[in-house]
Amino acid sequence: MDISEQRGRYDRGLAILRRLGGEEEPALLRDLADIAPDLGRLIVEFPYGDVYSRPALSLRHRQLATIGALTALGHAAPQLRFHIGGALNIGCGRTEVVEAIMHVVPYAGFPASINALGEAKRVFGEHDGDAAADHQSPGTSEERYARGWKALREIDGEAGEAVIASLEDIAPDLARYIIEFTFGDIYVRPGLDLRAREVVTIAACTALGSALPQLKVHVHGLLNVGGTKDEVVETIMQMAVYAGFPAAINAMNAAREVFAARE
Repeated sequence: MDISEQRGRYDRGLAILRRLGGEEEPALLRDLADIAPDLGRLIVEFPYGDVYSRPALSLRHRQLATIGALTALGHAAPQLRFHIGGALNIGCGRTEVVEAIMHVVPYAGFPASINALGEAKRVFGEHDGDAAADHQSPGTSEERYARGWKALREIDGEAGEAVIASLEDIAPDLARYIIEFTFGDIYVRPGLDLRAREVVTIAACTALGSALPQLKVHVHGLLNVGGTKDEVVETIMQMAVYAGFPAAINAMNAAREVFAARE
C-alpha cells in the first residue's frame, strides 16, 4: 500500500469519526496518544476508513447495529456511550436508540439491556433533546399472542415457524413466550422500523457468537422485510470490529447457508 492510499483511508476514517464524535479532535485519539498512538491510527483506518465508509449499509443502520452489538456484549460501556452519542450526532432519535437497546433483551437478556439503558441515560443527559420514554399498553395475553404470531410469520416466515414447531413437544410454554414477548411485545413497538430491528438482531447474534441458528432465522427475517444480501453481509462484516474476526467469519458462513437455501 502506498502512502497516498494509506492517507486516503485515514482521512476517510477521520471524517466519519469526527462526524460521530461531534468534535474536530476525537477524544479517542487524544486518549491513546501517550500510550498507543499506532492503535489510534489503526482504529481510524480500519473500523472507520475501511468498514464504516462502505456504502452498502447506511450510517444510521451501522450505528444501530453497533449499539445492539455492544449491548449484547455487555463489557464495553465506554464504547457504547460513544456510539450512542454518535447515533444522536448523525440524526438518530433517542427513541430509536432506546428501542435498539430494548430489542436486544430477547437475545442477551434483561441485565444487558438495563445496563445499556443506564449508559444511554448518561449520554442523553449530555445532549439536548426530548425524553425518549414511550409507554404502551401491553394488551391481554390473547392479543399479545395474536399480534406476535402474525409478526413472526411476516418477519421470519417459515424459518420462524420452524423454531416454534421444534419446541412444541418439549417446551410449548417457551414457544408461547417467544411469540408473546419477543414478537408480540418487542417487535411490534413503533419506535424502530422492522428493517432496523433485524439489522440490530443480526448484529447482536453475531456478536454473541453462540446464536448461529437464531442468526440464520433473522437473516431470513431481514431479507423478508425488504433488506438486501449486501446489508446482511455489511452488518456481519462490521461485527469483526467489535466481536472479532472469528465471530464475523462464523456468522458469514451461516448467512451463506441462508442465501443458498433461498436460491
